[in-house]
Amino acid sequence: MTFHNPEYLFLLILIIPAVIWYIRKMYNSDASLLISSNQMLQKIPKSNRLRFMHVPFILRMLSLVFLVLALARPQASNSWRTESTEGIDIVVTLDISGTMMAEDLKPNRLEAAKKTATEFILSRPNDNIGLVVFSGESFTQCPLTTDHAVLVNLFNAIKYGMIEDGTAIGLGLANAVNRIKDSKAKSKVIILLTDGSNNRGDIAPITAAEIAKSFGIRVYAIGVGSYGMVNIPVQTPLGIQYQQMDSEFDEESLKNIAEMTGGKYFRATDNNKLRNIYQEIDQMEKTKISVKEYNKKNEEYYLFALAAFLLLLTEILLRNTVFRKSP
Repeated sequence: MTFHNPEYLFLLILIIPAVIWYIRKMYNSDASLLISSNQMLQKIPKSNRLRFMHVPFILRMLSLVFLVLALARPQASNSWRTESTEGIDIVVTLDISGTMMAEDLKPNRLEAAKKTATEFILSRPNDNIGLVVFSGESFTQCPLTTDHAVLVNLFNAIKYGMIEDGTAIGLGLANAVNRIKDSKAKSKVIILLTDGSNNRGDIAPITAAEIAKSFGIRVYAIGVGSYGMVNIPVQTPLGIQYQQMDSEFDEESLKNIAEMTGGKYFRATDNNKLRNIYQEIDQMEKTKISVKEYNKKNEEYYLFALAAFLLLLTEILLRNTVFRKSP
């Protein structure tokens, strides 16, 4: 409840001098009588008139309170809102080849990519998000869905060795385009994350980018890996051995893919940069939410005015009946 004219509430201050005046009046009107002891007087029962002698004054003060509240025009508010969401369809296309096991990102490139992508997914509850993985071949791990709990579980299930090794970037991108091209969303995005150069598959990355462009799909390409030599764990008959590899890859192709489709290229050299890249993409691809708010106010002053009238009427009746002074 709100008040249309809250300044009238300051009139409630008038109650303070009224109460002081009443107390002083009662004190000055008392008659005094000197007696040796009041022990016998204490046994005399008090009449109802004496017990409730202050009721008329209390009723008058309450009627004043309700009258002031009525003048302030209390209003009951009913408000509601309608919300329409224009989500974005996103397909995360993740490289799971052997080089993604390099440990320049912690604990390795693949696990770092999974963790940051999961944080990104959970921050966008209104979007359809899907997952495509690739190495030597490509398949859809999860189609577009708003059930992000299922999507996150499927993300966590990704591991190296699920499919034949290699780096078929063009095939992975084409698979992602096929998954999102028929979407009715006004904004369609592919996040392509890889650390290698295309060496497998029948589709060139630039050809897949041209197909994405024809369907109005933006591609944000992320190249993963630090500069220089990195250690990659390799399974051998003697156990896991580490092999050194040059971390350079075909960045020009990834830049061309992003530029052609209206997206952007990023290089993630460590975990923090990878996380910042996802945060930047999150800012660039904001979900559009349209909100309409409605507010309806009902006047409630008449209830307070009625209460003030009834209290004042009760006070007048009591003064002229129960508390009426004898002539």
